[in-house]
Parts: sequence; C-alpha cells; structure tokens
Amino acid sequence: MKTTIRILLVVLLVCTLPITSSAQQKLAQSGFQFLSVVSDARAAALGQATTSLRLGSSSLFFNPAGMADMETLVDVSGSTNKWIADITHTTLSAAVSPSSGTYGVFGFSVQYVNYGDFYGTVVNPASPQGYDDTGIFRLYALAVGFGYAKRLTEQFSIGGQVKYVHQDLGTSVIPVVSGTDTSSQNTSNKLSPLAFDFGTQFKTGIKSLVFGMSVRNFSKEVKYAQEGTQTPLAFTLGISMNVMDFVGTLPFKQSLLVSIDASHYIDHPEQVKLGLEYQILDVLSLRGGYASSTDETNGFSFGVGASKYGFTIDYAYTPYGIFNNVQRLTARFAM
Repeated sequence: MKTTIRILLVVLLVCTLPITSSAQQKLAQSGFQFLSVVSDARAAALGQATTSLRLGSSSLFFNPAGMADMETLVDVSGSTNKWIADITHTTLSAAVSPSSGTYGVFGFSVQYVNYGDFYGTVVNPASPQGYDDTGIFRLYALAVGFGYAKRLTEQFSIGGQVKYVHQDLGTSVIPVVSGTDTSSQNTSNKLSPLAFDFGTQFKTGIKSLVFGMSVRNFSKEVKYAQEGTQTPLAFTLGISMNVMDFVGTLPFKQSLLVSIDASHYIDHPEQVKLGLEYQILDVLSLRGGYASSTDETNGFSFGVGASKYGFTIDYAYTPYGIFNNVQRLTARFAM
C-alpha cells in the first residue's frame, strides 16, 4: 500500500508539471472567474488556506480529499457572499458517508452567481444620442458538481469532483463586413464546459501535521465569438497543524490551528496564504488570515464561528479597499 501511495503522489505531481509551465504563458487569460470566489465563511476568514483541512462537504470547493475523514453520516453547508459591485455569490454543498466511510464519501456542490441588472445599449450613429436602448438584461453563472473522496489508509486520502459550469454573459452585436456593405448580427455569449478538481491529503503521523495538494478548475479551452478561454486553473500545496499539540496539560479543551497554502494560478501571480483558528471547547472559534499578492485588499481577513448540537454558524469579514468590504455567512449542519 505504501508503494501505491508513492506512485499516486508521483503521478499527481507529474500531471501538474505541464499545467504549471503553461500557466506562465496564459497570465490573465482565464474566464469563469466566479469559480475562484470563496463564499465559505470559515475558509475566507482563514485567508483561504484550506488545502490540508477537513471541511466536510465544503471541501468540494477547495480540496475534495478533505471529505474523506468526515465523521458524520451527513454534512450540509450553505453560504451567502455579498461580493463586490453588488454581485451575489451563493454556494451549497452536501455530503454523505455511508457505512462510516467504508465506501467512501459522496458529495454534491452548487455555485450560483447573480451579477444583477444591466442597462443595454447598441451603437447607432443615426440616433441623436449615438446609441439605441436595448432594455434591461440579467447575467448569471452556475456550477454543479459531483464529488467522491476515499481514505485509502489511515494516513492517505484522495478525492475528486467533476463540475458542469455554465455562464451566460448575454448577447453581443458584432459587425459583419461583406465587400462594401456592413451589417450586424447578434451572438450569444453562453458557454458550458466541464471542469475537474482533484486532490490528496496525507497525515504525517507527527502530531496533527497534515499535508495537502489540490488541482482545481482543470478544463479544456472553450471559445466565445472571437476569444478562447478556460476555467481559472489553480495548483495548491498546503500544510496545517494544531500547535497546541506541543503544549502540556491544558485547563480546558482548546486548539490553535495553523494552516499555510502556496498556490500557483494560470491567471494571476502566485500566493502564499496563512490561516489561524483558535477554538474553545469545540464551541467558539476565532479566526484570522492573510493572503499575499492581493489587489484591492490588504490581504487580511477575520472571522468567528459558533457550533453546538451539530449546527454551526460562521461569519467572515474582509476589507476590500475602494469596494468597502466583503461579508460572508455560512450555516452548517452535520449528524
């Protein structure tokens, strides 16, 4: 079994080599950016340093292998995110672990984005204002995924997910030149590619130290009317540990989780992410995070969580420069 695990690790790393090399040539060339937006409040508060963490069904948005150690039969999570520019980003995930994980863990995820209402116009030189009104139109995006995770040994877990991704960016009026005549045609900007996520987690046996690896949003290139694009591919390595393992007897149950991720993207610079979570009696959690190479934010995020009787409520706050702030709320249930 140890030999099998080593082979799997080598295969996963080799498969990502062409991904990372091609990413240097595709900077800022990906679409479907809603897939990169994090709505899970716990993950956002931890600076998105989640690759080596166990997040139940929410692991489908970060590293599917994190579902493998689910200790309950059912885990359900829903998040709402008031994103920048009045964009609403909503996620839902559910996972079931029949026979205590003997047959693995099966998961389902949904991401839905409402971009709001837009005022449409089309150029018309003959019009007094130079354009014609085309009315109000609405844009949206959707991703539906099915995932599976399995613990191959007590230390090593794998997971994957396939996602149907759909994005509707309305219609465009494109000029068509034929000889000396110029006409126009309406072109629909709708694409529906398939995207894939997969990852691993490895418990080292050194206290609670865990390594994780994930590849998210792998897809073929698709094309709008004139431009090709693909989903925002990301390759991440992570490590996490409860540093209270090094402390002796404590007056009450508490933990201090430290998580670090290093991410390589196809469409923007690499990031290092750091997350801290202090938990008291498995009830109250205080969180903070930092991500490097961010644009409008200063990189910091904050959050809090409360859990009791299988119910959990998480909240995250991220300052966002000229966009003011982003607030996320997540409700979870596990039994």
